[in-house]
Amino acid sequence: MRAAHTVEQVREAERSLMARLPEGALMQRAAAGLANAVLDLLGHGYGARVLLLVGSGDNGGDALYAGVLLARRGVAVEALLLSPEKAHRAGVAALREAGGRFVASVAEATAPDLVVDGIVGIGGRGGLRDDAAAVLAALEAVPVVAVDVPSGVDVDTGRVEGAHVRAAVTVTFGTHKVAHLVDPAAMACGAVHLVDLGLDLHVPAVTALQEEDVRALLPRPAPDAQKYTRGVVGVRAGSSRYPGAGVLSVSGAGCGLAGMVRYVGGAEDLVRAAHPEVVVGAGRVQAWVVGSGGGDDAEQALSDSVADGVPMVVDADGLVHVAAPVVVPTLLTPHAGELARMLGVEREEVEADQLGFARRAAERYDATVLLKGRHTLVARPDGQVRVSTVGTPWLATAGAGDVLGGLCGALLAAGLDPFDAGAVGSWLHGAAATLAGGGGPVTAPDVARALPLLLRDLLR
Repeated sequence: MRAAHTVEQVREAERSLMARLPEGALMQRAAAGLANAVLDLLGHGYGARVLLLVGSGDNGGDALYAGVLLARRGVAVEALLLSPEKAHRAGVAALREAGGRFVASVAEATAPDLVVDGIVGIGGRGGLRDDAAAVLAALEAVPVVAVDVPSGVDVDTGRVEGAHVRAAVTVTFGTHKVAHLVDPAAMACGAVHLVDLGLDLHVPAVTALQEEDVRALLPRPAPDAQKYTRGVVGVRAGSSRYPGAGVLSVSGAGCGLAGMVRYVGGAEDLVRAAHPEVVVGAGRVQAWVVGSGGGDDAEQALSDSVADGVPMVVDADGLVHVAAPVVVPTLLTPHAGELARMLGVEREEVEADQLGFARRAAERYDATVLLKGRHTLVARPDGQVRVSTVGTPWLATAGAGDVLGGLCGALLAAGLDPFDAGAVGSWLHGAAATLAGGGGPVTAPDVARALPLLLRDLLR
């Protein structure tokens, strides 16, 4: 499982480790990892040109000592000190001794092949100062390697306010930080490379399931299983106006993880035609999927599902009618606009602070909230959050959310709690889209058809 920690957690772990190491050893470890990542991106050392943008403190020190190692590999290293009086003195001296050149402006620098962002460390808040923003603007066409996090992003929240670095690669140390996983800051990180420093870290602020975690959480039938013991998932989705939503929700629910799918809604004929194995009509279920394409029927469908007292997935039209707090175990699956309406704020506010608003909604509704996005967030009422970083931009297509709701419902019916169902479901959804598209476009039915193939490989 990929774990992300807060600034205070990282600093405490660093203080503990530095007390046991020779002075400067931790910075040298970080600088070595940074230098290796820069060389990997350049593809060669001798003759390459690198410009270090150096701020104050240890973050700039990491960049300067990495510059020393790069210079020893034949890289032409130049450094621009944005706060000369506060620059890491030992690092400045070491780079000068190694043959590095210091420049007073971008105009003085030789056209670099790559820029190293050592402007602001993990303790930075808010956007960049005007002078740093101007330097970056002058280097806009040059790829950037960020030290620890892209300068200008908020490390603990994933927010981005004002000018900030947009990195091709971010080299981080000890552990991932929240900004590496949570958008919009994660969008600025590029590829994230983790350098292990041997930090002793405990409860993470945010986690992201990896393939082995998903494999371990997938429900498996007992040797004596039958369809009812494997779980029956009910789907109350679709209507005469939006029948396709019912079909797609059933497609996700029918991925094979639950023993049976039951359908109640306004798309009976289409569901029967597309899925003859589905039982049409009310009956006992272990979980309900409610709301996608429900139209005017969504309020009654939600009421009926709550009355059954079983776990639910609520999506789309069903979200309009959800009352806080929800009285049964529930996974709510809004996109940013729907979550904004549920909380009485603007969509732009949610998009700017996705982690904060996902947690707020989970606490308010006393339910697990799955906030759809490039990096989908799954938040519990107690503040725990998982992020799904698996997927493809092609997944932003009509009907994909209906498939996701059905898939999560199958996981609920098979015995997972809403938090695991949301996290596993969003991971599978993204991975199935990647498998189905092969790097190109996908449609919602493509994603549903890829799920059994993906699950077969995971369960081997």
